[in-house]
Amino acid sequence: MAIGPIQLIVLGFTHPDFRGEVIAELEELSKTDTVRVIDALAVHKDPKGAIAVEHLSTLPPAEAVELGSKISTLLGLGAAVGAEAVREKGGVHPFSDADAWDVLAEIPNDSAAALLLIEHHWAVPLRDAVARAKGFRVSDGFISPLDLVAIGLVNAEEAEELHDLETAGSTR
Repeated sequence: MAIGPIQLIVLGFTHPDFRGEVIAELEELSKTDTVRVIDALAVHKDPKGAIAVEHLSTLPPAEAVELGSKISTLLGLGAAVGAEAVREKGGVHPFSDADAWDVLAEIPNDSAAALLLIEHHWAVPLRDAVARAKGFRVSDGFISPLDLVAIGLVNAEEAEELHDLETAGSTR
């Protein structure tokens, strides 16, 4: 199968100071064929919770038009449009009402978020080797830097610095 594993990453920003660094890093990863950004949305919630969404992309214009807004379809942001697009292609909406992940509810008021739908090209050979060995994915997730102390990958001070870096600006 040519497409790599797909991941949705949601990054929060309390008071965004965008200088193009995030997009530049994503473009660099794309140039090296490590990842492909399938879709990207910027979401801003005002102090009362009103939402504004802007489509972002590091894809060439032709690919961006072809792929459309995949995040919206996946998460039901614009559910009628997303569901119709899925039906037209003969698919089923991936989330039922019971198990839908309400990403927008997770974004605090008076903040912003970047929603990135990323294809991991680097993982294709590994995934295919696992499949040939009759293996399958059971689970996945990111590990907190604080948990790395227990297994000796970082010391407590390094873990705290990494944790602070990853959660800087978080209101939680």
